[in-house]
Amino acid sequence: MGQKLLHDFLIEEHVKNSLKEDIGFGDITTDFLYNEDDKITALLNTREDTVVCGIDVLMAVYRILSDKVIVTVNHKDGEFVAKGTTIARIEGPARAVLTGERTALNYMQRMSGIATETRKYQEAIKPYCASVTDTRKNTPGFRMFEKYAVMTGGARLHRFNLCDCAMIKDNHIKHAGSLTNAVEQIKKNLSHAHKIEVECDTFEQVKEAVGCGCDIIMLDNMPVPEMKKCVDFIDHRAIVEASGNVTINTINEIASTGVDVISTSAIVARAKVIDLGLDIA
Repeated sequence: MGQKLLHDFLIEEHVKNSLKEDIGFGDITTDFLYNEDDKITALLNTREDTVVCGIDVLMAVYRILSDKVIVTVNHKDGEFVAKGTTIARIEGPARAVLTGERTALNYMQRMSGIATETRKYQEAIKPYCASVTDTRKNTPGFRMFEKYAVMTGGARLHRFNLCDCAMIKDNHIKHAGSLTNAVEQIKKNLSHAHKIEVECDTFEQVKEAVGCGCDIIMLDNMPVPEMKKCVDFIDHRAIVEASGNVTINTINEIASTGVDVISTSAIVARAKVIDLGLDIA
């Protein structure tokens, strides 16, 4: 990964809270069975094909629990690996290795699942040039990890939160009286550094959005022929985003219309948890 979306201090703060939640006052099973001097080696294996994601989180878990744990990474985030592959090797005090097992797996299984699902959607667009992007339908408190996983899977990110971009939807238009009124009112207050996106359901709305000088026009739940008509009319005067009813089976046809971006919550909301295991060597 070229970008460093997940900085160490963000990961560590989140992981510490997760470990507090999982460990409580102590791992009474492991602590009563293993002595402080007992050492073990464990292998992080995948039991199905996956795009690896969450290595930095894995390392943070063990860095927090013990400076004597050594994590040897065989495969980086973004690599596709087959079922049965050993992704990493964890060596050190048995108490630390076993106590951190579930927390580390919970992060990596979820993140790898999203990265894997995202890769499928981005691959399904070929040979067209549109980019897949996510939405704000995220798990509360876990957004930065889910969005990092989307990037790891090869897609781009939509706005991270409500202050990233002004997005005008149906309810906003109704309140303002018209799409034009909504855009003009927001432009009066908006920073020069922010873009305006408008959600359009019809060709007439698209024409109005172009006339307002919107930066991004979302074609929401439009039939493919109407979508194509809108793309031709916009003619690169705005970024064109398609959204609504996007599935692995429909995304290629949507991409064929010439849209720039296809947003879908499916790459996060419908992603399965990858079956990873920490096996004692």
